[in-house]
Amino acid sequence: MTELAGWENFYVIVGSSAGALIGLQFVVMALIADIPRASGSAQAGAAFATPNIVHFGAVLMLSAVLCAPWHGISGAAVVWGLLGLSGIGYETIVARRMRTQPAYQPELEDWLFHAVLPFAAYVVLALSACAVLARARMALFCVGAAALLLLFAGIHNAWDAVTYHIFVVKPRTQESGRRPGE
Repeated sequence: MTELAGWENFYVIVGSSAGALIGLQFVVMALIADIPRASGSAQAGAAFATPNIVHFGAVLMLSAVLCAPWHGISGAAVVWGLLGLSGIGYETIVARRMRTQPAYQPELEDWLFHAVLPFAAYVVLALSACAVLARARMALFCVGAAALLLLFAGIHNAWDAVTYHIFVVKPRTQESGRRPGE
């Protein structure tokens, strides 16, 4: 029995949620595809939409890794530590993209949910991998918290993007008399 015993249900639920949210994100993107794009919208997508898929994918990967039949916790810790380090690097890129994209001026809430909270989650993943040998139980709770933080930040960000397109972008196109796709 490894330290991971008892976490299977948690990661089945969290991983399934992440997988479903990835699919839902693709459906939403397809539904809003007809809304005309402003200049710089591709850069805004790289700053605000793509990271959601990355975070949901990270949660899905964490769930798969932690449900795998490891003989001990060390192998899983290496994987989640590498994921944490990769996420730290990716979040640095996201923050730069948020700052330089011209389509939307991020507010405090945007910085918090798109940059700060995901960055913190990836830092927790990296640090918990370092602490796993000394405090395995605490490290596993930290990984679970990081997974939930990424999941909830992604949910918030996806909802925020959908409402922005429905209540801000779509009315602008209707006021200008343009039909979607023109």
